[in-house]
Amino acid sequence: MALQKRWKLSSAVAVVLAVGLGFVCFAATARPPVATPEPPQSTDAQQSIFTLPEALSDQARRRPIAVPNVPREFYFTRAAYTGYYRFRDFRSWSVDFPKADRQFLIGLRRLTNLDAYEAENAVPLTDPDLNKYPFLYTVEVGYMALSEAEVVGLRRYLHAGGFLVIDDFWGSFEWENFQNQLQRILPGYPIVDLPLDHPIFNCFYNVQEIVQVPNVGQGMQGGPTWESDGYYPAVKGVFDEQGRLMVVINWNTDLGDAWEWAENPYYPLKFSTYAYQMGVNFIIYAMSH
Repeated sequence: MALQKRWKLSSAVAVVLAVGLGFVCFAATARPPVATPEPPQSTDAQQSIFTLPEALSDQARRRPIAVPNVPREFYFTRAAYTGYYRFRDFRSWSVDFPKADRQFLIGLRRLTNLDAYEAENAVPLTDPDLNKYPFLYTVEVGYMALSEAEVVGLRRYLHAGGFLVIDDFWGSFEWENFQNQLQRILPGYPIVDLPLDHPIFNCFYNVQEIVQVPNVGQGMQGGPTWESDGYYPAVKGVFDEQGRLMVVINWNTDLGDAWEWAENPYYPLKFSTYAYQMGVNFIIYAMSH
């Protein structure tokens, strides 16, 4: 697989035009299928839980079909999971969905030779087909509240060789909830800081600094870049017993917003540049390890 065709991300005009025009082309694309797992059993304590059957529309329950019906090398797969309400109709797994996924894919296809499916692909953690997708992206894990079936499904996925990227959660409160959920999934596995000399920072683009990427509103108004008490960005990881990186954790940063708003001339280019570089590196690393 020829992955070394490199288009300079510093060519801002090319990327912004590709993203902006590409989103217009994909705006009418039917949302790919998502199978719905069984919800957790209802209890009084779970009445604040937003279950997956509520979260997924009928239009979103079909399986993705690659045009022209030929399997692709890569599907940008988003984990659909059970989470707490944050406000009415809020679904934590679906923040920035599907625009961020679609626009990132436009950049991925332009910047690499990877044969990537052009549209989003949301898959529940209980879906038996989850292991078909070696790369999994999820957001807002500060509001994650997994059912036991989802815990088992994600644990099985990671131990089978899957690669999970976590994004867009902020501060100590959300970190504590995420840690609790991760200990259910991978009990006893430590979370460690990834040093900048780790291959994930240079397997395609040479990233020399961890940048805090703000949401679109704060980015366009010039800051602040943090939310809650998440003042400092971090990239952390979880390794298996053989030293394989299973989970990458982007804490106190929002790569998804930078993908979603890359075509907006008021959103600073430095944030979108970093977000695309990191996203491409994550995928190249996942597909080559």
